[in-house]
Amino acid sequence: MLQFNQQQFSSIKSRASKEMIQAIIDENKTVLSSDILVPPDNRATWNHYYFCPDHGVRLTWDRDKPLQHCCPVDGKVFTGEPFDGAWWRWLNGLNAKACNQLGLLWKLTGEEVYFNKVENILLEYAKYYPDYEPHGGIPYNGPGKANAQTLCEANCHLDFALGYDFIKDDLTSQAREYIETRLLREGADFLMAHRTKQLHNHEMKINSTIGVIGLVLEDEAYIEFALNTQYGSHYQLDHGLKGEGFWFEGSVHYHYYALQALLAYEKLARNTTYSVRSNPNYYTMLTFPLQLVLLTGDFPRMNDCVAGQEKITESHIFEFAYSEFKEPIFASALASVYQNISRDNIDALLYGVENLPVMPPLKAQNVHFPIVGITMLHDQSSQNQMVLKHSLYGGEHDHYDRLGLTLIKNGKEILPDLGTSGYGAELHYGYYKNSSTHNTLVVNQSNQSPANPTVLHYHQSQDFTFVDTLVDWSLPIATVDSHTLVHWNEADYKDIQFRRSMLWLGDLAY
Repeated sequence: MLQFNQQQFSSIKSRASKEMIQAIIDENKTVLSSDILVPPDNRATWNHYYFCPDHGVRLTWDRDKPLQHCCPVDGKVFTGEPFDGAWWRWLNGLNAKACNQLGLLWKLTGEEVYFNKVENILLEYAKYYPDYEPHGGIPYNGPGKANAQTLCEANCHLDFALGYDFIKDDLTSQAREYIETRLLREGADFLMAHRTKQLHNHEMKINSTIGVIGLVLEDEAYIEFALNTQYGSHYQLDHGLKGEGFWFEGSVHYHYYALQALLAYEKLARNTTYSVRSNPNYYTMLTFPLQLVLLTGDFPRMNDCVAGQEKITESHIFEFAYSEFKEPIFASALASVYQNISRDNIDALLYGVENLPVMPPLKAQNVHFPIVGITMLHDQSSQNQMVLKHSLYGGEHDHYDRLGLTLIKNGKEILPDLGTSGYGAELHYGYYKNSSTHNTLVVNQSNQSPANPTVLHYHQSQDFTFVDTLVDWSLPIATVDSHTLVHWNEADYKDIQFRRSMLWLGDLAY
C-alpha cells in the first residue's frame, strides 16, 4: 500500500472508532446492499443534468428507479434524457467512492466482504472500460468514456486507483494485471489524450489523477506528464494563482476544488521526490481564501458557487494542511468546520493530528487586494459588511458583474450575491450568471463583456475607508488562458466606463 506506511496505518487503525467504521459503512450502504451494477456502455452522462428544470435543485436519486427522477420540492417525476444518463453518472460516482472507502474498510477490519466488493467493482469496470465509446458535449470540457466529461473521468479514476492501492497486495497477479491494464492504464492514457491546454480546475484534477495512477503503478512517465509538462500541476500553480494568491477563476469554491485535486496527489507523494510542496504557491493556495470569511461565517458566493458550497466544510483540506504545517490558521479553519459537527470523520482519521489545539473559528477581516480585486470591509459592533468585487476576469466560472456589491446589515445579507444553481439547470445561464442578477451596472439588460477593473485610489483611516474603482470597456476585452463561451454583448458596453467609489463608515456604506 502506497498511501500509508506501516507505522502510519497502525496509528490510523488504533484510532478508528466503531462509530467511524459504521459511518463509512452507512456512507456506502447503497453499494454494499445491492448487486454490483456497472454501465455496459457509455450511457452515463453528466451529474449537473440531475437537477429539476423548474426549481434548479438536485433531483432525488434512487438506486431502484433508474427511469424515474423525483423533484424534492414538488414531487414531480421526470423521465428520459438528460435525467437517465445523469442517473448512471451518479451510480458511477457511488461505485468509485465505494472502491476507495470500502478498500479502507478492508484494511481497517480485515472483513472480506469489503475486499470482495472492491475487487469485483474494479474487475467489472475493467471488463467494459476499453470498449466505452468517448462521448461528451459538456460545455468547456473534453469527452469522457465511462462518463461524459474528462473531469468526471478523472474523479472516478482517482477513487478507482486509491481503492486498488488498498487491495493490491491481496489480489492475484492475474487480477492485478487485468485491472491495471484494462482500467487504470486505459484511464490514465485517456486522460492524457484529453487534458485540455488551459488553466482550469478540471486540469488540476486530471493531472492529479494521472499522477496518482503513476505513483500507484510506479510509472514515472505518468508522473512526469502530470507534474512537469505545460499545463501540468506546477504550470497550473505557477500561472493559475493571480495577484495576492487567488485562483484565477475567482470563486472560493473552485479555488478549493483545484486545491483539493492537488492534495489528492500530494497525500500520496508527500514523502517522495515527486512532492509539490516545494512550489511556493502550494502554501499560498492553502491560506489565501481564509481571509475572505463573511460575518455570516461563510465564504462569499462570488462567481459559480452552488448553494451550500459557500459553507466552510473543507475538512479534507485543513486536516491535511494542519498536520503538514502546524499553522494556527489551519486550526482555526478546522474550528470553523467543527463548530456544529463531530470531528469523527475519514479526513481526521487518515490525515489529522490526534489532538487539535483550541483555536477560535475564522473571523471576518478588513482586506483590500488590489490585484486579485476584492475589498471586504466590516464593522464588528453593528455586524455590517461590504464586499466590493473588482476582480480580474476568470473565464467560464466567472459572472458578468464587475464592480458588483454585496452588503450585510446586522449580520444579514441585504444585497446578496446569489451564486448559482446546478449547471445543467436552465436557471444557471438563464438567470444566475447574468449581470442583471447582481448589484452592478447593466446596459440594455445584457451581460457585461469581460474586463479587468482598476483601483484608482484606496485610503484607510481610523474613521473611514474609501475605495475608488473603475472598469473601462473601451479597452480590449479581457482574456484568460482558459476556454470560454461568449455569453455577453460587447457592443452594448463598448466605450462605456463605470466608476464605483465606496465610502465605508461602518454604519454606513455610501
